Amino acid sequence: MAAEREAGRLLCTSSSRRCCPPPPLLLLLPLLLLLGRPASGAAATKSGSPPQSAGASVRTFTPFYFLVEPVDTLSVRGSSVILNCSAYSEPSPNIEWKKDGTFLNLESDDRRQLLPDGSLFISNVVHSKHNKPDEGFYQCVATVDNLGTIVSRTAKLTVAGLPRFTSQPEPSSVYVGNSAILNCEVNADLVPFVRWEQNRQPLLLDDRIVKLPSGTLVISNATEGDGGLYRCIVESGGPPKFSDEAELKVLQDPEEIVDLVFLMRPSSMMKVTGQSAVLPCVVSGLPAPVVRWMKNEEVLDTESSGRLVLLAGGCLEISDVTEDDAGTYFCIADNGNKTVEAQAELTVQVPPGFLKQPANIYAHESMDIVFECEVTGKPTPTVKWVKNGDVVIPSDYFKIVKEHNLQVLGLVKSDEGFYQCIAENDVGNAQAGAQLIILEHAPATTGPLPSAPRDVVASLVSTRFIKLTWRTPASDPHGDNLTYSVFYTKEGVARERVENTSQPGEMQVTIQNLMPATVYIFKVMAQNKHGSGESSAPLRVETQPEVQLPGPAPNIRAYATSPTSITVTWETPLSGNGEIQNYKLYYMEKGTDKEQDIDVSSHSYTINGLKKYTEYSFRVVAYNKHGPGVSTQDVAVRTLSDVPSAAPQNLSLEVRNSKSIVIHWQPPSSTTQNGQITGYKIRYRKASRKSDVTETLVTGTQLSQLIEGLDRGTEYNFRVAALTVNGTGPATDWLSAETFESDLDETRVPEVPSSLHVRPLVTSIVVSWTPPENQNIVVRGYAIGYGIGSPHAQTIKVDYKQRYYTIENLDPSSHYVITLKAFNNVGEGIPLYESAVTRPHTVPDPTPMMPPVGVQASILSHDTIRITWADNSLPKHQKITDSRYYTVRWKTNIPANTKYKNANATTLSYLVTGLKPNTLYEFSVMVTKGRRSSTWSMTAHGATFELVPTSPPKDVTVVSKEGKPRTIIVNWQPPSEANGKITGYIIYYSTDVNAEIHDWVIEPVVGNRLTHQIQELTLDTPYYFKIQARNSKGMGPMSEAVQFRTPKADSSDKMPNDQALGSAGKGSRLPDLGSDYKPPMSGSNSPHGSPTSPLDSNMLLVIIVSVGVITIVVVVVIAVFCTRRTTSHQKKKRAACKSVNGSHKYKGNCKDVKPPDLWIHHERLELKPIDKSPDPNPVMTDTPIPRNSQDITPVDNSMDSNIHQRRNSYRGHESEDSMSTLAGRRGMRPKMMMPFDSQPPQPVISAHPIHSLDNPHHHFHSSSLASPARSHLYHPSSPWPIGTSMSLSDRANSTESVRNTPSTDTMPASSSQTCCTDHQDPEGATSSSYLASSQEEDSGQSLPTAHVRPSHPLKSFAVPAIPPPGPPLYDPALPSTPLLSQQALNHHIHSVKTASIGTLGRSRPPMPVVVPSAPEVQETTRMLEDSESSYEPDELTKEMAHLEGLMKDLNAITTA
Repeated sequence: MAAEREAGRLLCTSSSRRCCPPPPLLLLLPLLLLLGRPASGAAATKSGSPPQSAGASVRTFTPFYFLVEPVDTLSVRGSSVILNCSAYSEPSPNIEWKKDGTFLNLESDDRRQLLPDGSLFISNVVHSKHNKPDEGFYQCVATVDNLGTIVSRTAKLTVAGLPRFTSQPEPSSVYVGNSAILNCEVNADLVPFVRWEQNRQPLLLDDRIVKLPSGTLVISNATEGDGGLYRCIVESGGPPKFSDEAELKVLQDPEEIVDLVFLMRPSSMMKVTGQSAVLPCVVSGLPAPVVRWMKNEEVLDTESSGRLVLLAGGCLEISDVTEDDAGTYFCIADNGNKTVEAQAELTVQVPPGFLKQPANIYAHESMDIVFECEVTGKPTPTVKWVKNGDVVIPSDYFKIVKEHNLQVLGLVKSDEGFYQCIAENDVGNAQAGAQLIILEHAPATTGPLPSAPRDVVASLVSTRFIKLTWRTPASDPHGDNLTYSVFYTKEGVARERVENTSQPGEMQVTIQNLMPATVYIFKVMAQNKHGSGESSAPLRVETQPEVQLPGPAPNIRAYATSPTSITVTWETPLSGNGEIQNYKLYYMEKGTDKEQDIDVSSHSYTINGLKKYTEYSFRVVAYNKHGPGVSTQDVAVRTLSDVPSAAPQNLSLEVRNSKSIVIHWQPPSSTTQNGQITGYKIRYRKASRKSDVTETLVTGTQLSQLIEGLDRGTEYNFRVAALTVNGTGPATDWLSAETFESDLDETRVPEVPSSLHVRPLVTSIVVSWTPPENQNIVVRGYAIGYGIGSPHAQTIKVDYKQRYYTIENLDPSSHYVITLKAFNNVGEGIPLYESAVTRPHTVPDPTPMMPPVGVQASILSHDTIRITWADNSLPKHQKITDSRYYTVRWKTNIPANTKYKNANATTLSYLVTGLKPNTLYEFSVMVTKGRRSSTWSMTAHGATFELVPTSPPKDVTVVSKEGKPRTIIVNWQPPSEANGKITGYIIYYSTDVNAEIHDWVIEPVVGNRLTHQIQELTLDTPYYFKIQARNSKGMGPMSEAVQFRTPKADSSDKMPNDQALGSAGKGSRLPDLGSDYKPPMSGSNSPHGSPTSPLDSNMLLVIIVSVGVITIVVVVVIAVFCTRRTTSHQKKKRAACKSVNGSHKYKGNCKDVKPPDLWIHHERLELKPIDKSPDPNPVMTDTPIPRNSQDITPVDNSMDSNIHQRRNSYRGHESEDSMSTLAGRRGMRPKMMMPFDSQPPQPVISAHPIHSLDNPHHHFHSSSLASPARSHLYHPSSPWPIGTSMSLSDRANSTESVRNTPSTDTMPASSSQTCCTDHQDPEGATSSSYLASSQEEDSGQSLPTAHVRPSHPLKSFAVPAIPPPGPPLYDPALPSTPLLSQQALNHHIHSVKTASIGTLGRSRPPMPVVVPSAPEVQETTRMLEDSESSYEPDELTKEMAHLEGLMKDLNAITTA
């Protein structure tokens, strides 16, 4: 309860002014209440928070899974294959590959390589009759160090064999309007590569002419155009192989009835869900029949169904097969005269799937856990468990329960890792995994721990359980709040299990499920709120021998019910010794040592999913409340036999003579025989007459047969199938052999071949030959030997009919020796030798591919962007069927030298993670296929979302405000990891650094401010300051506490506001002046803080008024003087205008005339003589720009008062703090370098704001302008952003953009210069001289005006170009403070930037000049409307004359 009360105290209401604790603290509050309570030994936490206290380090589950797993793939010899695999984890996992259960060594393999995303790339697939290194089962293995290993599903790579026709098209005829079929049977894996030709031209397929999945061509509703020569072609990567040509004749309708005949009957087939099934059914007859289909006595509607389609001839296609499609299908053909029908069975198999996947588990050592896994599939999948890539073998501590669940007893640290449930059946496999984390027990908190429990004894010892009791520890005699854990282990076993008491104070526990007559070691440990105490001394106890257990179950019988299932029955044990709770059925395949068990509650059970014709042993154990009883004797039974599931192996033919052929074979593999082989069925036929098939039965175990009575010089096809009592299994592929033309001699070896020719290529040699000249000796075949320098390195044997062969996989530029020998049953003949040098390897430059298009970046989170694209080199459906892959690269432009990052993908999208928040990235994609690559695509841009700041504000400094010891100024810099635009800051300060954070005083500050002043602090007191930044996503971390002690206040340094407080007298209460009142800074009180008499106050008031009147008179006199000078200049300019423009055809005065664009806007420039007084401090000085408020030179109190009065008149009621530090925070504007002559005097141009005369406050601003030196200098390492942004409130309420204000803030008056005087007034520059010069301009004019003292007619002009209108650029990472405060918005201060010119010394380097920023869009429009900017072509000549007049005026003024 104390912890709960403390947790409640930490909470705060929504109305509280102080900040609440962060949400993660609230989530940990329930864990605080669990301190000192160990987890139960019978339960663990699944997929949730770890059951440990807040004081311990919290471990979380690591996402580790496969993004892409390999799939079954069909390839052809010589092509490239990619087996995709990609796993996700942080850090990135290490990917390895297994083939047929063995790891591949990819480092030394030149054909197989690992792609960056983990996929396996196999180039130039190798496949031959005796060498198949690439075909097999592949598995991807992902490993993360110190985390674990996971394995992917197993994928099968099949390589299509050499093209071989088992049936070829035969000549046939068809009546017009009827159907015809042309057979073309090839290896099943080559069917996708079959195409047809008619009259040596590619045959176009449509709804009337279709190719069945077997390769057979079906033509329905035949027309005369269907006649011709047909042949099928197999194109599988190598040279195409053509079948025999067969002629199809189209006959005219005989106008008589022709009986219905099945050209092709439907055949039973087995399909996997998701595949397509085509049930063939082609019927011929006249009149042409109509075909319909039924399934299980139900008529199928092929017109309205989207998945059932009636193909040409009446074949039925079922797309996307489901389990419900299984059944018996009937094809019924009817032509009105006769009806025929045929049927076929469709069997649908389902790959394994998960009904329940394993879940992540938290647990402590010694606990028991269960991983659950429920699977489905057809046939029923088998399940195995894998831990970190290794198969889990069942034992006493690893058990398979409830068919598929994995139970782990007595966890140890090494059990931690990733566990996977792998389900597998005949049509596929799948895996699902979960992570087990072994948690450390929470560390003990400060406080006394209990001592060891006393007097631990085994009060009850049975065969299957032991009851332990003990007394409370000596350190806590009462022990009401203590809980206990009992740790026990079997003697000699390292695994330890735990059992906890059910409630505090309980001092006994019963340990169940022990083994009889077994020694166990027990230890007891007590826990209190501080943690676990000492362990008791080990207690050694041996359980009793078995006495109360059930006897063996009688009459156990087992019998096979099908080729894959066995039923076991038994009866209740005679000596039950109590009620039987359940039975456990154990079974094991004969010849293995892996026994499996199933819990059964009845007296019989049927086990499915067994192997066909395989012997199994069974036994049963009965359980009662005491545990397992005596096992029955093993009962052995074999599953029923079935037809073989594979064809005989290694079929070969031997031609004996002109009339006989010997056929040899080997039985199917033992795992596919499915019973006792009773014989073999041999079928053979002439190759020219496919329909005439002869069958021969071979009984017993005979593995060869002599076929006699054949025709001379005739080719025959043979195939063999194995038989069991259940029927005939699948047959081999057709194999061909041709009998001899005559009976030849085979009593001696063949003679030498008559010729041998070789044609070398780069990596192959084509060998061709002619047979021996003596044709009377039998030749069974030819042996080709070859090698580098020796022909005996490798030997290849080919058929006797073959006349050429291509030796492949050779080295370029190598000398090979080749030998050719003919052989027969007697032996090999005399060899014939030849040599050849392979050609050098030349790599042509691959033509580049088209780059991907339509690259798009979709922002998903603060650190994740999904990149998608399209590939124009792919078909319209954008499906990737080849081995191409894509490379995605990305970078950010901040900083500018950032390097690209790359990643590969094999799909048309990629998920880029690990990006920085609130950052703009650019992405591009390229495609690679083999040795061809494209250029990079067009870039796509995407900016990640914002995130809460992850670092505190930096460079926090606290200084005392000069003259005000009770006021301090806090300065800081934005966070280095702002992760978004900073919208505000919170300043915390307190006199106690250890105080709770909600007890600190807070001061909110807007986000574009980097300084703040805090007033009314206590003197001579240490304060601690922290700053916290926030953006749109929330609050960031706090900065480290910064200590500052306010100064002591003595009589020598009290400020006037302190003196004013003192003058109120002790105990007197100051009048309420309001929150905005600020004490006067005129220094009217005594310098030592003594009270001033009423007479002195009156005298001081008279002096102040007198000084004010005199100042006003001086200002008026200077203004009149400057006005007269300006009037004389204006008269000269008007005279110049009249002299050139006497007709006055342009509207307005001469200032409205605009020259052509190639000239400078002279009418915008004011000409002014430069005062040649020897001022030692010229206008342009090298004074550095102050970085912060401390860099500004302080002035005396009277001058400071004057400055503040002028600032307030310009800026409204903005605080003094923001004014004094604005220059330090204002960003510098961009500058351009302007070269000047070394001839004196040289004009220098800088920007100054000039206010229009209709503004009542414009004249006060002249004293607060930055000097030209301050406005042009720029430090290269300045951290401030370029440009000055304004807040949205300023934009909404002010007609003047902040961009028209000076680029640097107000400087002290002592360092400012005006445009009319060369010497600075010691009291600060008055406004009179500035006002006089500004009155020369028209009150409505807002474009820049130049004050020029020329040294050359064309070198004396500045050209301030007006940038195009647009919104101001904002830097979200470094916001700046608006120039105008909210209170001053109603003044509508109107100012523009003008160029003023001052003199420099004799020689001057190029000066950086401040470039004015663009005005707002509305202002630019108004400027362009006020100025007549359109010209006619005939006015250009007058403009030139006007310009010459202006030049003369310039020369006259400068010489005056």
